[in-house]
Amino acid sequence: MSIELATKAKTHLTLDEYRSIEATAEERHEYRNGEVVAMSGGSEAHSSIVSNLLIYLGFLLRDTDFRLYNSDLRVWIPAYQCGTYTDLMICNGRPEFNGDRTDEILNPLLIVEVLSPSTEAYDRAEKFRKYRSLPSFCEYLLVSQTEPYIEQYHNLDRGLDRNSSDRWELQVLDRIDQSIFLHSLDVELSIAEIYRRIDF
Repeated sequence: MSIELATKAKTHLTLDEYRSIEATAEERHEYRNGEVVAMSGGSEAHSSIVSNLLIYLGFLLRDTDFRLYNSDLRVWIPAYQCGTYTDLMICNGRPEFNGDRTDEILNPLLIVEVLSPSTEAYDRAEKFRKYRSLPSFCEYLLVSQTEPYIEQYHNLDRGLDRNSSDRWELQVLDRIDQSIFLHSLDVELSIAEIYRRIDF
């Protein structure tokens, strides 16, 4: 964290202050309604898994309207005044940006987080709860980097005219020879491809 940001983090930052500092910061930071939290760095396995997903999904979706984004762009979550980075997000068609921003997306369809020891609890609970407030969001993958293990959540109410839109189904995939069907994209992924060249 830069000295300027570390000093300001002791008090609350305005959103404009955060955005100004984040544009030139060497590290990434999440904005949580005025609080700024440094994002942890990744490992080689973490980076490789994200790259595998980007390459594999990019190939499968190349002739569709789906658009893939890495961690360079933030997801903006209006209900929580939160700007955060995903490991991978996919939008259906053009991204919807937050006002005149070109670095904050409002409409992710699918989000992938590769779990790290320092962020796993947050990714599973509070961050997932925040993501679920986004109307477009309907599928979530939590990917282990220490073993072949993926938790897939998808929204059972997506596209239905119901009062509740927060019924989620969990599927666990824990064998390298399995495949995972992504409901939001209508594609199937090989677990072996996700973990290609990863040594456990």
